Amino acid sequence: MTGRSARAVLPRALRAGLGLVAALAALVAVVLGAAYVGDSEPGRVDARVWAAVHGVGPPWRYAALATDFLGEPVGAVTLVGAAVTGCLLLRRPRAAVLVVAGAGTAVGTTTLLKPLVGRTIHDGHLSYPSGHTAFVTALALVAALLAVGRFGLGRTSGTLLVLAAALVAGAAMGWAQVALGAHYPSDALGGWCTALAVVPATAWLVDRMADRQVGGGG
Repeated sequence: MTGRSARAVLPRALRAGLGLVAALAALVAVVLGAAYVGDSEPGRVDARVWAAVHGVGPPWRYAALATDFLGEPVGAVTLVGAAVTGCLLLRRPRAAVLVVAGAGTAVGTTTLLKPLVGRTIHDGHLSYPSGHTAFVTALALVAALLAVGRFGLGRTSGTLLVLAAALVAGAAMGWAQVALGAHYPSDALGGWCTALAVVPATAWLVDRMADRQVGGGG
């Protein structure tokens, strides 16, 4: 493959499908946020999942702590740095931009939403949506998008890969957040949906801006 399509971080075949997914994810995130505005208690489903997952002991607690670390400042910077370095080594500068922009937009969106929703947990800490879950899901989405482009996957297989990567990453971090008592399950779901909503849009914008620069330079 050559030309602009070969450099795209959002493969053309996936645009319509992921656009629909992004719209549905944004709707779910908004609905959940509206349902828990100003709340400080778990919902009915939250309480059931919390009872089953929260307070795990060793070795699962160690696994939860290790997973949680990936969303902490040091762990997050390390992950982003490694991802950017890998993209540059593969001569994919546009992908490197998406790593930073995608993760940054996902985390930034959760940071803006938290005071708007005002849901709290443990001594008034804002909890909805989960930034940790959004961050890890965003990186998984970016990695999957790059794999789709690199291996030339089609619409169905490419979309399934992207959604599967997002599900695995979001579920792992969401479990860790609930197990450690940092978030309610619906907070993790909100963070997951936030990443699904903003990363495809961010990828489209990165492609559009990069193509404009290429066109202007030509």
